[in-house]
Amino acid sequence: MAKILKKKNLSGNSEFRIPNSEFKHPVLFVGAGPGDPELITVKGQSALKAADMVIYAGSLVPEGLLQWTRPGTAVLSSAAMDLETIIKEIESAHLNGKRVVRLHTGDPSLYGAIFEQMVELQKRGIPYKVIPGVTAAFAAAAALGLEYTLPEVSQTLILTRMAGRTPVPQKENLADLAEHQASMAIYLSMSMVDDVAGILAGAYGKNAACAVVYRASQPEEKVIVTTLNKLAEQVEAEKITKHALIIVGKVLDVKPENLKHKSKLYDSEFKHGCRP
Repeated sequence: MAKILKKKNLSGNSEFRIPNSEFKHPVLFVGAGPGDPELITVKGQSALKAADMVIYAGSLVPEGLLQWTRPGTAVLSSAAMDLETIIKEIESAHLNGKRVVRLHTGDPSLYGAIFEQMVELQKRGIPYKVIPGVTAAFAAAAALGLEYTLPEVSQTLILTRMAGRTPVPQKENLADLAEHQASMAIYLSMSMVDDVAGILAGAYGKNAACAVVYRASQPEEKVIVTTLNKLAEQVEAEKITKHALIIVGKVLDVKPENLKHKSKLYDSEFKHGCRP
């Protein structure tokens, strides 16, 4: 008789059953990182090396990430697939005992549309796990030599997007978030850069520093540092329409010559458990 294992569902309130799960490998949702094949985690790289089938976000994940797969691994791009097709491919491979990797750009928890996939796998009793990745906001900070959370300048980072074909909750509209004047990395909004610049200028000021990082960590990477009143013009000049982040915040104004506040962590006068 097949062994039945129990596992809490996504809400944690009830249980579902995974038939024969001891004979089948869990589907792995893997964060590919921002694009540089070496910025995938070691765990993610190991998952790709062991995979029998990889379904990758072909419009976003560079094919260079596939170098970690074995010869003969089935590789499918999900760029033209809908949810039903993706799940059918995963289910078929899983039921045949294959190791399946669903490869998402950056970190899959951020704009990765993985929850709806998890729900469908749960309905079918297919186990899964998530391996996190490096999101583009952190690769962009690395390219800029930027710290998002400078003492007494900003201690908050907002990751968000403009409302477009995919709406955002009313209380999360960009104008309201910008009022905090926190460090902010704005995803999936390059096609509306004029609107973004105008909204941000209303909160941070039209002469506030901002940056755009295109394809962070990849060979085609471009970094633009400018001000909000020139943002749209410079983005248009560089012909950047997607695959880029807009970054704004007071931390961009801090230069080595005007750094006033340093962390207490390394302050010789600040005592803590490791430095009495």
